[in-house]
Amino acid sequence: MHRPGVGAAFGHRRPGLKDRQRYGLPVSFTPLQAADDKALACRLPAESEVPLSHWSCPELACEAARRGITSFMSASTVRRWLAQDALKPWQHRS
Repeated sequence: MHRPGVGAAFGHRRPGLKDRQRYGLPVSFTPLQAADDKALACRLPAESEVPLSHWSCPELACEAARRGITSFMSASTVRRWLAQDALKPWQHRS
């Protein structure tokens, strides 16, 4: 009995079938850029002369671009990186 799609899951594809071409440049960040952004998130905004009490993901993305860590980074990328290490700079512990 043949089950359609099962072979594709194991790397066996029918001849002539392939993924569609993807458009746009895939953005990739180096591990050093991710580490620099996480280190920035662990600092107080006042140390960077930013008039905030806590960092937000959009503000971290802007500050990373301003410092030259990256040319552009979205807030969702920052959020994903911080979530990987359970960092929450917008929460305050006393």
